[in-house]
This record gives sequence, structure tokens and C-alpha cells, in this order.
Amino acid sequence: MEIESLAIKVLKRIGIRRGQTVLDFGCGYGAYTIPVARIVGKQGRVYALDKDKEALDALMQKARSACLINIERMETSGEPEIELADETVDVVLLFDVFHSFYFPQASERGRLLGEIRRVMKPSAFLSISVWPNLIETETEDEIKNADFHLGKEIPETLTDGNKNIETRRILSFGKVRHVPMIAVVSPINEEGGTVSKVVEVYRS
Repeated sequence: MEIESLAIKVLKRIGIRRGQTVLDFGCGYGAYTIPVARIVGKQGRVYALDKDKEALDALMQKARSACLINIERMETSGEPEIELADETVDVVLLFDVFHSFYFPQASERGRLLGEIRRVMKPSAFLSISVWPNLIETETEDEIKNADFHLGKEIPETLTDGNKNIETRRILSFGKVRHVPMIAVVSPINEEGGTVSKVVEVYRS
């Protein structure tokens, strides 16, 4: 099967749909950016974020050759900041970048997760692709502790940067939603009666 067709099949399976806004964080030369752009179509948008200027140049050239105008280039210095407004993204792809090789410090990974959570819409999901055993157990725990919940884990056939086909794990996380609820408490006053007091608490 052609590599791009294979990528499109996988990306559709994880939930990417026409009209969505997708952030491809660490997009490289666009192995997934181009297929995502084809899926979301003209009504959608793909943010291609990377610190490698040469890779982004090549990606945008491929996009022009394919007449894809829904890809927006985002250069970064490598810091875990994302220059997008709050709750503007339907899907975040972190394919083969969220591990200690690229982010050796837990504080860096924590800042990145905070930024990702900030730009994700309430119904959005974060999809992470890893080689078998590449993502450390503690890193997966960090994601869950950053107010994400694991929605599903599936094995899929994907490509690496050299276009080699191999089986990897895809982990899809959603945002933990903190739903406000109203509780009424009635403490006893000094006269022996009760005084109702409304307080707001949160339940995940």
C-alpha cells in the first residue's frame, strides 16, 4: 500500500475528520501533515510546528506542489510554547516526539502538556505515536497527571522518518473535564437555627 494512503487510513481511524483543526507538533518533513491536510480538506486547517527550518521549507514546498493551501507553517525555537489561542484545536498529534530524547526534563514535558491542554477544545484529543517501549512509564503517568485521560490504545502500521513501515502504539488522550456542581451546606448558627450557604465545588 502506498505510504500516504496508509497514513490516511491510520489517521482516519484515530478520529481525524473533514473540517477539523489539527496541530502537528514536531511535524518534520510532513509525513503526517500532508495526509492530515488531505483529510480535513479546505474547511479544515493544519498547523505544522517544528524547529527545523529546512524541514518546514521542504514541507511547504510539498504542500504547494500538492495544491494544499490549508497548512500553516509554525516555526519554533524548541521551547514548549504554542502560539495559538485557547481552545482552538480539535486534534494534537505528538508523533514520536514526546519522550526524554527530545524533552529530557520533566518540567519541559509538563510545560508542553500544559500548552497542549490550553489550545485543545473541550472535545479535542491528543494522539501520541510511539515505538514499542519508547515512551517511558513515568512519561505516560505524567500525561495522565496533567489532566488527560487515556481514551484508547491501538497498534497501527505507520512509517518512520525514513519511510520504513513498522508497527507502533498510538495512545489517544482526552482532556479531563472539571464539571462545576453546586452544593448547599447548612451550618448551625449561634441561636441553634440553620443558615444556608451556597458553595461551588468541582467534580471531574
